[in-house]
Amino acid sequence: MASQQQQQSLPQPNTAAQGMRRLSAATAFRPADPAGRSSLASQQQKILRVREFDHFVVIDFEATCERDARIYPQEIIEFPAVLVDATTGALLSSFRTYVKPRHHPRLTAFCTELTGIQQDQVDGGVDLATALAMHDAWLSAAGAAKNRLAVVTWGDWDCKTMLESECNFKNLEKPRYFDQWVNLRIPFEAAFGAGRRNLQEAVREAGLQWDGRLHCGLDDARNTARLLAELMRRGVSISITGSLPQPPPPLPEPELELQFQPQMVPANHNYGCCVRGTATTDDCCYCGVPIRGDMVTTPGPMQGRVFVTCGNWTPTLGPTCSFFLWAA
Repeated sequence: MASQQQQQSLPQPNTAAQGMRRLSAATAFRPADPAGRSSLASQQQKILRVREFDHFVVIDFEATCERDARIYPQEIIEFPAVLVDATTGALLSSFRTYVKPRHHPRLTAFCTELTGIQQDQVDGGVDLATALAMHDAWLSAAGAAKNRLAVVTWGDWDCKTMLESECNFKNLEKPRYFDQWVNLRIPFEAAFGAGRRNLQEAVREAGLQWDGRLHCGLDDARNTARLLAELMRRGVSISITGSLPQPPPPLPEPELELQFQPQMVPANHNYGCCVRGTATTDDCCYCGVPIRGDMVTTPGPMQGRVFVTCGNWTPTLGPTCSFFLWAA
């Protein structure tokens, strides 16, 4: 599939090739009306003052599906992304690779009809781990700092549900920047009011023309990126709207403490005590041999306390009988 990972121009949405390409500055966002052009410079300066990020990366996964039924586990089959300058709204570069599903390798007729993805495209695709690595390398090549970018989606499904669930059941690590995202529906509704709209309807309501095929992942990502740029032009605040719950911090390891057997009184109550050696008296443990004394050296609340135990103790086998007493 090396030949399929070729560079791709953003203005041609229906190519089957996978890969990435730096875009011309001509693909920067355009105001929806001539009056908007006069305020473009001031809007860009406002964005520059308050922006949280250097780049946005817009994603729109396509996954295995069936009509009127759920496929489990659902798997990503198209991994597209569009890089957007967070200052100007310019669309800088695009990326796409097809992903080969493992659990349901044959696409349903409904899936092909909906997405336009053909069986030979996923058959020649990469696994999800490779797709994630390719996407990460594409961002690096484009000069996008991972700690200064935000993922943008239309809805929460892509990051919160699809990518997270597939990485979990396949035990895959994914880049941390996928753990939080901007659901563009939220700033869109802040500008245009609440209501049920799909992506295509939102694009048209914003005064833009839909470009490409609906449910083609790369075309959907491009149109989402154009909508993002239009909201930026209007001065709408773009910030993180959703995130995955972070795992709790690891619990501190408990201090190791020496475990002792319950105190037992020997038949001979007249015992003496010594430290690190055999008792100097004739006091005996249950074995009938002189008891021995020792001191707790393990760090903890019992450190430094003296005890007496079986005289038959050896470093390898430990005590022979259960005789044990703390020294006074």
